[in-house]
This record gives sequence, structure tokens and C-alpha cells, in this order.
Amino acid sequence: MTLDDDPRALLQQASLHESSGRLTDAIAAYERLLRQWPALPNSWYNLARLQRRAGHFDAALASYREALNRGVTQPEEVHLNLGVIYSDCLRRADDAERELGIALALNPSYVPALLNLANLNEDRGRRDQARALYERLLALDPACHEALARYARLRGVSGPDDPLLSRLKQAIDSAGTTAQDKASLGFALGQLLDAIQSYDAAFAACLEANAHSRASVNAPGPLYDRAQHAQTIDQIIAAFPAARIEAVARGPTPPIFICGMFRSGSTLAEQVLASHTRVRAGGEISFIPNLVQTRLAPYPASLSSVSKQDLAEIAEQYRSTLAELAQGAPHLTDKRPDNFLHIGLIKTLFPDAKIVHTTRNPLDNALSIFFLHLEPSMAYALDLGDISHYYREYRRLMAHWKALYGADILDFDYDALVREPRPAVERLLDFCGLDWEEACMSFDRVNNSVRTASVWQVRQPLYRHASGRWKNYERHLAPLRDMLGDSAVLGA
Repeated sequence: MTLDDDPRALLQQASLHESSGRLTDAIAAYERLLRQWPALPNSWYNLARLQRRAGHFDAALASYREALNRGVTQPEEVHLNLGVIYSDCLRRADDAERELGIALALNPSYVPALLNLANLNEDRGRRDQARALYERLLALDPACHEALARYARLRGVSGPDDPLLSRLKQAIDSAGTTAQDKASLGFALGQLLDAIQSYDAAFAACLEANAHSRASVNAPGPLYDRAQHAQTIDQIIAAFPAARIEAVARGPTPPIFICGMFRSGSTLAEQVLASHTRVRAGGEISFIPNLVQTRLAPYPASLSSVSKQDLAEIAEQYRSTLAELAQGAPHLTDKRPDNFLHIGLIKTLFPDAKIVHTTRNPLDNALSIFFLHLEPSMAYALDLGDISHYYREYRRLMAHWKALYGADILDFDYDALVREPRPAVERLLDFCGLDWEEACMSFDRVNNSVRTASVWQVRQPLYRHASGRWKNYERHLAPLRDMLGDSAVLGA
């Protein structure tokens, strides 16, 4: 008997490949299995799950449909996963909403679908619908702390005696609350306290929330290694001693890349551009960061041996991957803030790429990062000293990129925008080769999905109170200002 004659052996092989991180081999094993035994709904489900992880979204959608057609148990979970692909990966909000609605029609008490649908309504700027869904969810599951945190940020509080503040504090203090949930709740509490001008209490809440976020990772030693990060920046600079614009042939118009420090105004810049009739917002596209962690690993050392043909294939794969996102628009934005690390690679793949580099007051930027619950991979965000170190290394790298590609990098200053919007918007459009459209001054009216912490800020007309916000926390930030040195004064 050969392997292809034994479904159990193929299943075992697929499982072993997956556990070893060999996604391509695991996918191939499931495909071999299902060619001979297609009436296996759970195997179609597992194939779809792996295809999604590999970034094969259309294939994943088709495999999930097969799982449904073959009678998979708990079909509401499959519709949830379809909704997540449409929302998170393909930015097709209407399709995502349809799938989540089907999941809830099958199981009205299905909390994951309620949470995702509430999040989707937030992303789409539907405040009342999102709030109602969070309330419905919390009535079903009062211990869904992520929902409580998001609901609290959405609803806000009327003052220091608002019962919602006590509810958050009680949830944080509960013995059954995980460190991860304590962090989410704590950041929400900090935001509410900031809004009612209880600044000392807000800072204390976020200080504690960052400690809980650190504890949730459950790893020994520092999560952010300053010496190692500085060495990484050294290696990136060394890998691009000069512009490599001849490496890949020019092709169709590349995306407009928007990058910079997190919380520096990248979502706002994208919304301004998305107000233009020739631009579609791509959001935070993970292609470039995933590329350096997989095909180009170890990066940047691999660049010394990668061929021009390989680079051309990567560029074409990127274009084809994003074609559906563009939906016919001449320009697409790729708003991944940490792509500032990869500007050299981007300019190698796309010599005519335009880089919108978002900046703001460094102290405001650092404070905003410290007040936000970011992914564990962004470990520098948990400590003001680490934020300062990361910021200085970012400035050092950006100085190198500007020396190589200065004409193709625009500093888009958030603080200048809120002071005088029209000149800043005019400069941005001109840099991107776009004609003036008055609608770009009304970016808050764009009917799109925004999947960042800035979702509600960019749905309001420009306001100035976030510029200079650090002054409310001046006594807490004195050490940070000392560590930033000239950066605190000059900005990026």
C-alpha cells in the first residue's frame, strides 16, 4: 500500500508538516488526500485554514465553501472564518458582513461572530450599530473582556463617577482575568481617564496596562533588546550603501507606500489620499514584512545573493496579490507604518515608488504609543525608555533612506496638517502625482473600512487637541524628553 492509498497516513503527514512549520508541504498533503477522498469536510476546513495562513485567500475561500458543501459541523465557525478573510485580508466589508450575518442566523449566541461584526461596524464608522452589538454580546458573555474594552472606548464616560470606570477596574482586579485581558481593559481605562482630564490616573492606568501586556508574553528577559535592534539597523544600512534603482525593471504604477512610526498619522494620510477619486486605500498590507521573514530570510543578509530574476518575481507577485484590492483604481495605498525599515527593499522592487513618511511631535508620538495596546512583536512600546531608543534608531535609518532616495520621500507632518490643512494636502497630492480634488479636504466623510486604532479620529474633522497632548503628562515624560535629546525638539 502506498501513501496515497491510506487517508490516515496522509492526514498524519499533513499534521507533521504543519507542526514543523512546512505550510506548503502540509497544503500539498491535504490536496492529495482530498483528490481521492473529497467527502471529508474537516479536511477541507483544515486545508482552508492553512491556505489562509499561506496568504492564498481565494483558495481558502473555495476550500471553506467545500467544507460547507460537505456538511462540516458547526458551519457558523466556517462563515466566521470566511468573514475574517473578506474583512482582514481582502477588505471586502460587504462580503464580510454577509458571512457574519449568516453565522449569527445559524447561531444567534455565537460570541466570536458578534465580536467580529461589532468590530467590523466600528471599522466602517457605524458607531450606533457597533455599540448595540457590544451590548448584546456583553449581555450574553459579561466576561468577554475584549468586548468590554472596545465598548468602553466607543461609549466613553460622562465623568469620574461614571459606572463604566468602576466596571473596568473591577474586571481588571478580578482573579479570573488574564494578563492579556487586563492589558486591554487597562488601556481602555487609560483612554477614558485621559478624555476626562484625569491625567495622573490615566498615566498610571497605562503604566500598569503595559506591565500586564509584558506579563502576557510569558518570556524571560527583556522583550526589546536595544543592542540587537541597533545592530539590525546597522545591517540594513550596510545592505543598502547606495540606491539600487537599476535592480528591477519598471512596471505599472506601484502602490503609494505610507510609513513611519506607529501613531504618527499614517491612517490620516491614507484617508486624505483615499478621498481622491483615483486612489483606493489598501490599509496595512503585510506583504513586505512577511517577505523579509520568509522568502528573503535571513534579511538583509540574503540581499547579497538574491537574483534580479527573484526580485522581479517578487515584484510581480506583489502586484498580482494587490490587484483585487485596487478594484480598478489607478493608485493603491500600502499603509504599513513599519515599512520604514524596508524602504531600500521597496525602492529596489519598485524604483518609481513614492514614500509618504508620516511624522509628528516625538513626545506626542511616544505618548500615543505608550497609551496603546500594540502587538507583542512591538515590544519597544511597553517602556518609555525603549520607545525612546527605538525612535532614535528610526531617525537614524530614515536619515540614511533620505540620503539615498530623498526626492521620492515626502515628510507628511501631522502637526503642520492640523495647523494649516490645505497647504499640507496640496503638497501631498502633488507629490503623489494627483490633481487637486476638493473632496480631499473632507477625508472624514470617506465611506471605507479603517482597521486601526485611529478609526474614530479619522472620521472627524481635523482637531488640534492631539497636537501638544504630551504637555498634559509633562512631569511623567521628563525622563523620556531627556533620553530623546534633540529628537524631542526637532522631530523626524
